[in-house]
Amino acid sequence: MTAPTTDAPATHDPGLSRRTLGVPSITLMIIAASAPLTVVAGGVTTSFAVTGSLGVPLGFVVIAVILTVFAVGYTAMGRYITNAGAFYAYISQGLGRPIGVGASLIALVSYNAMQIGVYGLFGFQLSMFLEAKFGFSSPWWLWILLCIVVVGVLGVNRIDFSAKVLGVLVALEFLVVIVFDVVSLAVAPEGVSTTTLNPAELFGPSLGIVLVFGVAAFMGFEGAAIYGEEAKDPKRTVPRATYAAVAIIGLFYAFSAWAFSVGIGPSNIVAKSQESGPDLMFVFMNSHVSVIFVDIMNILFLTSLFASLQSFHNAVARYFFSLGREGVLPTWFAGTSKHGAPWAGSVAQTVIALVVTVGFIFSGEVFGGAAALGEQSFLYPVLTMFTWLTNTGAMGLVLLMAVIAAAVIGFFRRDRRGLGVWTTMVAPLVSGLLLAWVFVMIIANFHVQLGQQEPTFGTYVLPIIVVLAGIVGIVWGRALKRRKPEIYQQIGHGTEPGAYGTELIGVVDER
Repeated sequence: MTAPTTDAPATHDPGLSRRTLGVPSITLMIIAASAPLTVVAGGVTTSFAVTGSLGVPLGFVVIAVILTVFAVGYTAMGRYITNAGAFYAYISQGLGRPIGVGASLIALVSYNAMQIGVYGLFGFQLSMFLEAKFGFSSPWWLWILLCIVVVGVLGVNRIDFSAKVLGVLVALEFLVVIVFDVVSLAVAPEGVSTTTLNPAELFGPSLGIVLVFGVAAFMGFEGAAIYGEEAKDPKRTVPRATYAAVAIIGLFYAFSAWAFSVGIGPSNIVAKSQESGPDLMFVFMNSHVSVIFVDIMNILFLTSLFASLQSFHNAVARYFFSLGREGVLPTWFAGTSKHGAPWAGSVAQTVIALVVTVGFIFSGEVFGGAAALGEQSFLYPVLTMFTWLTNTGAMGLVLLMAVIAAAVIGFFRRDRRGLGVWTTMVAPLVSGLLLAWVFVMIIANFHVQLGQQEPTFGTYVLPIIVVLAGIVGIVWGRALKRRKPEIYQQIGHGTEPGAYGTELIGVVDER
């Protein structure tokens, strides 16, 4: 029995650009999403400050190991599924279409939350930098609105153009962090100590919370699969980019966190991080290098955030494209330009970012949200927009990765396709259980991530939104099965550009 394809986009649509991205391009876009300079300046200090643990450097290594094991099954599945919907397509084919639709909505909420949250920090940092250097006072939201426009313009252009822009920015980030690492090891007030590399500092009561804060630094690494349709050789490019990104991110962050502790001194790193927060890196460098170099670091901190914004924007646009192409969302979301850019999805993400940003502007400036913070009112976009949304996004993506691990097992359950038990069962099972544990720890410590002393009802509003998105998606998937079985059969089965409506799905799969 075959299912005809209806309600599909017009076949003249060129689809996404083909054979455009190689391993370096995809790897750089993945790393751009994690924002290396932002992680070292902000993520590392926050981890030291909140956890009070010296095991932060090793925490990055542990997370990298977990994600590497996860990538074994994830990339193996990717050899047989090439879809811009990534998580959505994998889960649809591994655990069933309704769960796949639920996953797609969680992915949209999570990636949008990550991207829009970063806007909050970007606007704040740029506003403060301009005031400190030039005495020019400006509202934080002005720069966010302008940045939304720039990101949107890049989003509707060729993906290889975005990749080149991100590549330059990421290279500069790495360079400045490497200089910081060298200076830290040279200063070393307590000597080049390996105290923070002692496993005993990590594997204790603080292990869970260290991993909770550290895992956010890796978010975006799974994005290689999103670019599978645009990769030069999906079966090779995507796995190589995924493994390369995990290795580079994990080792680089671990080394830089250790160098950071050496530069400040292991006995002082926690206290200094609690005192200065993300400014600690810049305060330290201001004492040991020229003012010009510190200014360059500040500028690259901003470009680091911009690179992350662009990377997450690209991911969201491709999810919209995939869901529109398969009829889960209105088919106009599948619109692409003559250059193969998903312009409809890009515009949709831009509009969402604009609406949410305006909501935070009104909440803070008109309805007194900023004033309620008292002396910290100037930190409003960081304490709310950035903190709330990025932590929510990271939580949703960790949940999806745990579900993906189960989907890998489901996908290979009937046919292992010549692959071993380690790839099809053991690796996804181990990584899935570990990721599920990290997700539970995130929920248990969500109030800590939001800077709250004790959890309140409001603490769990954002996690509830993520879960509700998944439930709504599952319900919608089941509704499609009853009302539009031809659309239901297309779920998770994206086709080659121009072939939509000409290729039949094949034997009906009732999952």
